[in-house]
Amino acid sequence: MSEKYTYAVARIRALEVSLFSNAVIDQLIACQSYEQCLQFLAERGWGDTDTSGDAETMLKREEEKIWQTVGELSIDRKKFDVLFCQKLFHNLKAAVKAACTEEPPGDIFYEDTAVSGQEMLEIIREKDFGRLPANMSQAARQACEALLHAGDGQLCDIIIDRAALDAIYKAGMESEDEIIRDYARSVVAVADIKIAVRAQKTAKSIEFMKQAMAECGSLSVDQLAKAALSGPEAIRDYLLGTEYAGGAQALAESMSAFERWCDNRIIQTISPQKYKAFTIGPVVAYVLARQNEIKTVRIILSGKRSQLPEQAIRERVREMYV
Repeated sequence: MSEKYTYAVARIRALEVSLFSNAVIDQLIACQSYEQCLQFLAERGWGDTDTSGDAETMLKREEEKIWQTVGELSIDRKKFDVLFCQKLFHNLKAAVKAACTEEPPGDIFYEDTAVSGQEMLEIIREKDFGRLPANMSQAARQACEALLHAGDGQLCDIIIDRAALDAIYKAGMESEDEIIRDYARSVVAVADIKIAVRAQKTAKSIEFMKQAMAECGSLSVDQLAKAALSGPEAIRDYLLGTEYAGGAQALAESMSAFERWCDNRIIQTISPQKYKAFTIGPVVAYVLARQNEIKTVRIILSGKRSQLPEQAIRERVREMYV
């Protein structure tokens, strides 16, 4: 194992130097306009000659560069399957809605997934659910029934989102790599906490919450759902007794602070990988750090386009890995 990743980790260590630090993000926020932000990014090597002046194309190109790097490291792409779960289940949700409403799908699919968007749409239209990965077929069938027969779009979403969380947790727990296990545990716990917070605000039943939340080793879905029934203070009190106490403090501050904490929690989960070598950990951490970086840049560009004040953008910005 140690020899296997020596080259990959050495290459990643060299690439980490070009990751955006909090100081660089501050410089980006300080740019006077949206156009100046794009220029700032281009000067730092973002995008390529074909993406000049087009933010979405630039960000998409940066996402492609991540997987280009992984490909060059000769690591089996299957090692990263858990990171694609959300995209794959997003494609399922989009395909179910497009097929059931008979509306043209448009540009709604991720294409870098095990099952392409177009193939997913064909499977759903033909109700050939057996062609889907095993952890998706039942959810696809149930989601179609919820939308077609009951006309319940929210139930359709819950079924697919829950199946995605179950798939992430199962893949994480079956992984031999500690970072994948930690990542899966964090993603599912944070999603469950988000569900509890939103369900409390919209007065959802405990049945709704238990249908939406996925079992997770680091918190009790049962206790979290019961806390949500009792009010926001009860959610905070429950979280204070878990490893997600930071979420309780963020909730006490504001919803935007809470949303920021949810993303930061993943970065905090992978941060110890900076001090590890000889495992796939630093490579997975680099991929997640780059995705977080792209998400943060997207938030800043969106704020600049809407001409939000600097302080408002700063409140939405995520923590950086370096």
